[in-house]
Amino acid sequence: MNLNQITISSLDARSAVSFYKKLGLRLMVDALPRYARLECPDGDCTFSIHQVEDLPINNSVTLYFEVENLSKTVSELQQKGITFNTEILEQSWLWSEIYLNDPDGNTIIIYHAGKNRKNPPWRIN
Repeated sequence: MNLNQITISSLDARSAVSFYKKLGLRLMVDALPRYARLECPDGDCTFSIHQVEDLPINNSVTLYFEVENLSKTVSELQQKGITFNTEILEQSWLWSEIYLNDPDGNTIIIYHAGKNRKNPPWRIN
């Protein structure tokens, strides 16, 4: 089994697409304003945005995007006008990460974990 597609809800799919394109995703299906699908620049994952009239109650989606060089990525995104909620955090689980929100309030974590994402020192065999 391979998780390779995620869809989020948005009150304004056009605005959300613009935001995610700033993050580096590429538009591959344009059925706006109702729907759009983007692809990640690395890997094989796709990401969809579906316009809704109301967001789900207690919207609790957290999206993680891994990058090779977190400091460089953060700097590039700040130059594009992206605002972050935190500074880069060095976490006890051996990930470096920074937090922000998309236009609909979904939490996004841009991070670098490297081998520690799937093979942390405490991994169960």
